[in-house]
Amino acid sequence: MSEYHQQSSAEVMKTLNVTEQGLSDYDVQKRQEVYGYNVLEEGKKTSTIAVFLGQFKDLLVIILIIAAFVSFLLGEVESTIVIMVVVILNSILGTVQHVKAEQSLDNLKALTSPIAKVMRNNQLLEISSEDIVVGDLLYLEAGDYINADGRLLESHNLHINESSLTGESIAVAKHIDPIRNSNVTVADKKNMVYSGSFVTNGRGIVMVTAIGMQTEIGKIANLLDTAKEKKTPLQISLDQFGEKLALGITLICLAIFIIDLFRGRALVESFMFAVSLAVAAIPEALSSIVTIVLAFGTQKMAKENAIIRKLYAVESLGSVSVICSDKTGTLTENKMVVQEVYVDQKVIPHDWLHTTNTVEKDLIIKGLLCNDAVERNRKEIGDPTEIALVKLGKQYGFDETIIRERYPRIAEIPFDSDRKLMSTVNRMDQQSIMITKGAVDVLLPKVVKIQTSAGILDMKPHHRQKIEAANRDFSMNGLRVLAIAYKEVRDSQAINVRAERDLIFVGLVAMMDPPRKESKDAVENCIKAGIKPVMITGDHKITATAIATQIGILKDPSEAIEGHEIASLTDQQLQEKVKDFSVYARVTPEQKIRIVKAWQDSGKVVAMTGDGVNDGPALKQADIGVAMGITGTEVAKDASSMILTDDNFSTIVKAIANGRSIYTNIKNAILFLLSGNAGAIFVVLYATILGLPVPFAPVHLLFINLLTDSLPAIAIGLEPNNKKTMKDKPRDIHQPLLNKVFTTQVVLEGILIAISTIIAFEIGLSTGDTLTASTMAFTTLCLSRLVHGFNSRSKESIFTIGVFSNKYTWVAFLIGFLSLHAVLFMPMLTGVFEVATLSLAQLGFIYSLSVLPFLVNQWYKLFFVRTR
Repeated sequence: MSEYHQQSSAEVMKTLNVTEQGLSDYDVQKRQEVYGYNVLEEGKKTSTIAVFLGQFKDLLVIILIIAAFVSFLLGEVESTIVIMVVVILNSILGTVQHVKAEQSLDNLKALTSPIAKVMRNNQLLEISSEDIVVGDLLYLEAGDYINADGRLLESHNLHINESSLTGESIAVAKHIDPIRNSNVTVADKKNMVYSGSFVTNGRGIVMVTAIGMQTEIGKIANLLDTAKEKKTPLQISLDQFGEKLALGITLICLAIFIIDLFRGRALVESFMFAVSLAVAAIPEALSSIVTIVLAFGTQKMAKENAIIRKLYAVESLGSVSVICSDKTGTLTENKMVVQEVYVDQKVIPHDWLHTTNTVEKDLIIKGLLCNDAVERNRKEIGDPTEIALVKLGKQYGFDETIIRERYPRIAEIPFDSDRKLMSTVNRMDQQSIMITKGAVDVLLPKVVKIQTSAGILDMKPHHRQKIEAANRDFSMNGLRVLAIAYKEVRDSQAINVRAERDLIFVGLVAMMDPPRKESKDAVENCIKAGIKPVMITGDHKITATAIATQIGILKDPSEAIEGHEIASLTDQQLQEKVKDFSVYARVTPEQKIRIVKAWQDSGKVVAMTGDGVNDGPALKQADIGVAMGITGTEVAKDASSMILTDDNFSTIVKAIANGRSIYTNIKNAILFLLSGNAGAIFVVLYATILGLPVPFAPVHLLFINLLTDSLPAIAIGLEPNNKKTMKDKPRDIHQPLLNKVFTTQVVLEGILIAISTIIAFEIGLSTGDTLTASTMAFTTLCLSRLVHGFNSRSKESIFTIGVFSNKYTWVAFLIGFLSLHAVLFMPMLTGVFEVATLSLAQLGFIYSLSVLPFLVNQWYKLFFVRTR
């Protein structure tokens, strides 16, 4: 059977067995039994409790829980509480984010208007939208949301905004004629209407052909339900890190356990010592520190018009290598603006018109009169192309209201999608003047004369050729062109479409949705940063390529492809060819997902922007979905990871710069934590191998974890953005966090800290007092780690990036320094923390040894890193 858009109105009614009187109650009941209700179904959802429990499957979380259990066995109740609070808090955050992401389908349902007007039993009724059935006659008028898919039976100047489904920024003029071609996209089925769109003008009658999950919006709901959210690069890296950390700690603790047994230490004592070392080795604060740093990052980005819905999306931004951006509203201003005009036989830029020239002034005024749009209090009401004419008038001091009062309208022929023309009759200088505007190819054959500075001349072939050439040039540059003409009429009451002939040509008006001023610089910054900007739009190829060329996305016309060409490619072919294209025009929602997946399969991290219902699945499929805050639907926002409050492409680029900096900061914070913990492990290993007393008491380890770990690590995570960030290529997502270079750095910096601590420990042992030795080792480890926080701020020297450029590191240092000295010198704390009283000479040794790792690190960064 042919599709509904291929059938005539009569054939559709016959196919669905419906008369002009509509369905009877019996028919409705039977069809509901067959087709069900007009609702979007939801798949089986995971319960909130199950989602919460699922958060504990993460390997690093399991390690932390084991550490908490061990701490409890060791009597360190405070440590147990701290670890479990961190684990539970992170699990709650993860659950909340998951639940929010699953609200997409609920918002899809909310898009549909709850009331619909249908003809049943030869009566026009208002019913709930969920009660619509296939075969219902749906009556539409301006302002109505459409509740189901259907075939138009009647259309009276019907215009429908389908931007949420097709990406078209301009309302689509509908008609009732069959479209015989079977291979047409949703956007090109001009005799069909779709659920989720809305009527901007006119009225019509629709035969409902699909409801619920069978509608185009229902198919998108299916796509949303099946599109899988991907783990971010940091999540993957932390998973890999957790596995390696668990293996490393297990081997080390096992080795120490065996050595202690070999030396004759009791089994239980050996086991508890090995486990206590595991507690010291695990950076319990890691998860909370990453969450806190990401949270601070989201606050900063919110001030720059980028709201992050999912914390881990911040670092994912930093590794983006492809940005798939919508055109309308993101790269462009989302408003039609006159660019050039052809008047008085020449092309003139919009800002070079002269109102002293009668023909040029006439073009502006007649564009305001044959026009229904208005602008009030900076609010634009009407068709975008007519608003562009109103703004052109205001540019030259002509207010549309005053002009229309001076030359009142006495008759009109509304725009019709078949005629592609609109005409008004206005009283001008005691004459009745009919002004007609519309498509050039339709209006030009109706023109017999041309208005020029030399007067009104007969339209000669060379006049017509110049007009056609100007129209062709405008169209090739992606401009939307309107022609304006007029003639004097005698009987305005008898005006009809047959009067639209023998016209006098005034001029052409070429307009477009112009690129945002900042888009070109943002695209240039992307390219410098190794990021490929790509345009994916529902607009026509010519318009898309014109904009893409202006802002630097498109270098060669061969880099543009249309949806119907994509449809002919297999997934494998698309993956092979996807890198060859920078502009994808006239694409469907399914094709958007295919494009995103093709880029991902080729090893890229993809950011995808969108605002409509049709963008929802692709936003969810992308590594990071970016929704528009101003024009975006709730579906797009809930399927996304980030929302732009200014709908601006340049904001994405700023967010990427922030994302890169945040990832670097998190990596530096992890380096700080691991190198410090490695230092502690090396000291314990040294003491164990040589059979020396235990260098640290359990309470020492708790103090180190809470004060010298967390605060400096958070401070490092808040390091200001480095301007050099966007000069580097995107980070390779396949490169693990704990790679060879990173591990080597952790070990070397840990050894430096361990050497200082061991020297202090040996100095303490030389006094013959193990408590003094333990206190000196504990104090040196704490101070050296606090000072090491300054080292970990950047791979560059602190003197290069600025000693005081990060105030948080100084705050963290002072809090740690003062807290440590309170433990050393306040009598009420010295007993609790098991520390001895130190002499000034011993303190001098400790201060000197604590600064030693810092000096070695800075010397290396100044003389080797800078040179390299």
